[in-house]
Amino acid sequence: MKRTKQLLGAVSAGALVAVSTVPAMAADLGTDAGTGIQNTVTVSFRVNDVQQTDVQDTDTLTVDRKVNVLVADVGGTTTVVQDQQNAAVAFQVTNTTNDTVDLVLSVDQSTTDNFDIANVQFYVEDGTTAGFQADEDTLVTYLEDVAEDETRTVYVVGDIDQAGLAAGNTAVVNLVADVHATAAGTGTGAGAKFTDTAGANTTGVDTVLADAAGTVDNANAGDHSDANTFVVAGAGVTVSKTSRVISDPVNGTTDPMAIPGAVVEYCIAVVNGGSFAATNITVSDPLPTQVTFAPNSYGTTGDIVINGSASAGVCSGGTQTDKSYDLTTATVSNALENIPAGETRSLYFQVTID
Repeated sequence: MKRTKQLLGAVSAGALVAVSTVPAMAADLGTDAGTGIQNTVTVSFRVNDVQQTDVQDTDTLTVDRKVNVLVADVGGTTTVVQDQQNAAVAFQVTNTTNDTVDLVLSVDQSTTDNFDIANVQFYVEDGTTAGFQADEDTLVTYLEDVAEDETRTVYVVGDIDQAGLAAGNTAVVNLVADVHATAAGTGTGAGAKFTDTAGANTTGVDTVLADAAGTVDNANAGDHSDANTFVVAGAGVTVSKTSRVISDPVNGTTDPMAIPGAVVEYCIAVVNGGSFAATNITVSDPLPTQVTFAPNSYGTTGDIVINGSASAGVCSGGTQTDKSYDLTTATVSNALENIPAGETRSLYFQVTID
């Protein structure tokens, strides 16, 4: 896979990862850059045994800028499904420079995975609701005026491919934060990128790049990175259809047989074995020509039963409902409730063998 380093894309809405909702502060990083450290020396003396006026001199040392930043993934791997929009992974970005800075964000997509996310965007947690919320969190291109020791939660958000992905496929994203000077005006973009001051110490504010190497950046380069991963989950939804004879015109309900005139119950079980809730579920079952739908099998408003359970091929429980059979197409159809991961919903009805 081709490695790409992608800056912010177009704006879109989004949606996932529970993290801290307030900016965090790290341990104190030392004296702020630009601080003047003054040291005054006083010399007292006598001449011909007469006390003279003390003489003094003052030295001012300007504290230099030690540039450092730390990017750390939050929450580990995020599970996604094919064609998911606005999937998010979380990072915490901490300014460990002894100065207020702007942090320019970019994404480097790994060469060791299966696919890249598309339409990459960056959001900052606003603290209203934990986790990524596109309608609450702030869409950004860079982090502006990040104070010394300040941590901000950043979400890398993107879209998952519509086709060609399999369960277990991964997309690795490396968030890179690059340290820049602050700009003069709010919202006017980041200032210039910091570079090492050449030569010996000067009387002004010099710059020393002190960052460690990250997942895709080198040490002492004024940036840092860490990786997080999207992994594709399997669809996980299966369906099974079983039948049992309820009664026949000869034996009644005692050991009934599947003979003409017998009443048969069909049990349709939808099982969600995946990692996500299955939603917008509709069951459609065209009946064979050898059977006739039996209305009101479960009461006057009970043509079929939906959202029941199923065990060993037998459906039970659920809610009776009517108007679920289309005479024209000889089809039973109805929607089911959302099915959480690991759960089952059923639909069942009865027919008569012609």
